Amino acid sequence: MRNNNPYLPYPVRIKRVEIATEDRSLRTFELEFLHQEDADAFRYLPGQFAELSVPGYGEAPIGIASSPTEGDTLLFTVSKAGLLTSHLHSMSEGDVMGVRGPLGKSYPLQEMEGKNVLILAGGYAVTTLRSTMVWLLHPDNRPKYGDITFVYGARTPGMILYKELLEEWETNSDANIHLTIDNEAPGWDKHVGFVPQIAEKIEPSPQNAMALVCGPPVMIKFTQPVLDKQGWQSDQIIMSLENRMKCGIGICGRCNVGPHYVCKDGPVFSKAELDELPKEY
Repeated sequence: MRNNNPYLPYPVRIKRVEIATEDRSLRTFELEFLHQEDADAFRYLPGQFAELSVPGYGEAPIGIASSPTEGDTLLFTVSKAGLLTSHLHSMSEGDVMGVRGPLGKSYPLQEMEGKNVLILAGGYAVTTLRSTMVWLLHPDNRPKYGDITFVYGARTPGMILYKELLEEWETNSDANIHLTIDNEAPGWDKHVGFVPQIAEKIEPSPQNAMALVCGPPVMIKFTQPVLDKQGWQSDQIIMSLENRMKCGIGICGRCNVGPHYVCKDGPVFSKAELDELPKEY
C-alpha cells in the first residue's frame, strides 16, 4: 500500500532526457513511475510543481511542464543551477530518482472557462504555461474556453523551449501564437522584441478575459504597466511565485510572504491577491 507520508517521494525512472537549449543550461526530463499505483495517485493540474530528488544530492522544486492530458509520464525542464540540478544534468535514460508531489495550487482553470485567455511567458518560466496550453488545447477542454493568445519570448532562437510543440501549435492549433526573441537573428522571421513590447503591439482585449503571466521579474515588471494601460484589472491577471518554492509543504518557512506560505497558498496568485502582500516577493 502506498505510504502517504508527504516527505517520501515516488520512485520514477528517466524515460527520456534531452538538451533543451543551445547553451546546454537546460535539460528536459520525461519521467515514468515505477509503480502504476503511484502514477494513479499523482493527480495534478497545470501550474503545480513537484520536488525532484536524488539520494545524497537533496531535492529541488520544479514546475511540472507536462499536462495530465498527456498520460502518466511527467515532464520537467531543469536549469543547471545547484548541487541537485547539476547532478540531474549528468543522469541518463534508465536512471532512477524521486518525485514528491504534486504541490501547490494550480492555475484557475474552472474560473477561466467561458473566457478568452492571454498567456504571457518569458524564458525558462514557460514550463508550467506549456502544461496549461496543452490542457487548454486538448479536444475535451478547448470548447470550454474562448480565444487563446500565447506570447512567448526568449533571448535567442536557440533558447526557445519545446520547439516542435510550438511549431505544431502554430500550424494546427486554434490559438494565436506569438513567438519573439530579444534581437534580430539570421533566419528568424517572427517577432523581435521583449514580451511587454509584443503584448503592447498585439493589444489583447481584457473584455471577458484572464491573463496568465510567468517569467523573470524584469519581464513582469515591464509587462504590468502594459496590461494596466490596456484596461486589465488586477483580478483578471494571474501570476506564479514558483521561484519562492522551497520544501513545498510549509514546514521550512522560507517561502513565507506576509500571511501566506507560497508553497501551500500558491504559487499561483491573482494580481489582486499580490497587491495585498508585502512587496518582498
